[in-house]
Amino acid sequence: MARLVMLGIWVVVLVLPLVVSPGESQTCTSQKFTNNKVYTNCTDLQDLSAYLHWTYFNSTLSIAFVAAPSKTDGWVAWAINPTATKMIGSQALIAFKSNGSLTVKTYNISEYDLSKVGTKLWYEVSELSAEEYNKTYGIFATLKLPEMTEKVNHVWQVGPGTSNGVPLIHAKNSENLQATGILQLVETAPPAPAPAPETNLTVATPAPSPETNLTVATPAPAPGPIWATGRKRVIRTVIGDILL
Repeated sequence: MARLVMLGIWVVVLVLPLVVSPGESQTCTSQKFTNNKVYTNCTDLQDLSAYLHWTYFNSTLSIAFVAAPSKTDGWVAWAINPTATKMIGSQALIAFKSNGSLTVKTYNISEYDLSKVGTKLWYEVSELSAEEYNKTYGIFATLKLPEMTEKVNHVWQVGPGTSNGVPLIHAKNSENLQATGILQLVETAPPAPAPAPETNLTVATPAPSPETNLTVATPAPAPGPIWATGRKRVIRTVIGDILL
């Protein structure tokens, strides 16, 4: 049995169990909610032992965030940051105990002192509620995102408690500081492989062999034993010259 008390944007909820407690579950796929909410996607977040369930359709994002506060009666938070993957600038949903009952409230985190920040978010929020399962909290909400949104920066966190109804600052361990990421809402098709570059094969034509002009040298006539002197011919023999 649940008792809801509406006070502005505050929602107070009594303890409700999960079919499988997140404290016992090691994966989001085994978690079932007794409020009969079902989501098309879920992910085991890499830090703070947290889980996120979500459905995205027609620019509307419905979420269930599950995590355990860092201390008894502490707080848990999930947020979208429109500009960066960090806490400052986040549009946050924070669940914490108020007068012994679990409450969820919105915060526009412009600085770390939450007593000084506003509660109006950049996004329209509806169906905001919270549940407690053993020592784990769950936040439920529906957010209207800008049209054509395909992914968002999201941040999640856990903290130790509250002071005067305001959540106290969380620890600054590496796990806390790394609790950010990008939530891909729409699956993107892998890029088509680039066409193979055209290969122009140029067959080299061998250069023509240079023409070889063979000139047959005509040997000069050997000096003969006969030569002309004027009109006379002289024949030189072994015996002597004969004048013709």
